[in-house]
Amino acid sequence: MEALPARIQVCGRLVVEVDGERRQDRLPGRQGRLLLSYLVLHRHEAMSRDQLVAALWPVDPPEAADAGVYALLSKLRAALGADLLSSRTGVRLTLPPRTWVDLEAARDGVHRAESALALRNWGRAWGAAQITLFVARRGFLPEEDLDWATPVRRELDALYMRALEAYAQAALCVGGTELATAERAARELVEVVPFRESGHRLLMRSLAARGNAAEALLAYDRLCGLLRDELGVSPGEQTRALHAAIVRGDPLPPG
Repeated sequence: MEALPARIQVCGRLVVEVDGERRQDRLPGRQGRLLLSYLVLHRHEAMSRDQLVAALWPVDPPEAADAGVYALLSKLRAALGADLLSSRTGVRLTLPPRTWVDLEAARDGVHRAESALALRNWGRAWGAAQITLFVARRGFLPEEDLDWATPVRRELDALYMRALEAYAQAALCVGGTELATAERAARELVEVVPFRESGHRLLMRSLAARGNAAEALLAYDRLCGLLRDELGVSPGEQTRALHAAIVRGDPLPPG
């Protein structure tokens, strides 16, 4: 397989690889890493110096902030290569075609997983969902209190939940030894988003598929108690139909 011209990981520890060479250690300290992360997020836009100053110093920027950004950009060019960072009409990070960026891979992975589920291609969905899970669980700049990082964190949380659900569904449909995987993923989904009924249905299905109908019914009872106590409602029609099928020992309804 042909090597990618560049790989950038902005989730978790920043990793920058260009032409097969790791370059993150050449970046100018914390602010250099923040600046590069910001430019990667906005790589399809030309950013003004004022925007970069606000990204690095959102409160009380120093008097020499503009000069500081200029110096950081010069050091980034030295680390990455002058052809990747242009400032002629605004500052723009121009990555080579086929560059892999982990956040973009996570977005693409969950879309491919959900599309594969719709086509009943369980193996493809299983693999694509894992890409998103691996990236999203690393988080984004967890130690930094920056407004522009918050939407990325929220997006990663949402991507993780979608991927976890797709992963559990794919593992359930693959069956066999993957039923245990489906159960673990469904339990995590129920724990993290307890009011999402689809997660509870996946847990009930995976337990029933493993021959644990009694546990599946207990999972339903716990859901009923949660919804009643917290929201004053009952499970939806799909969940009730699944419960009834498990009680009767019938084939489980789709969904």
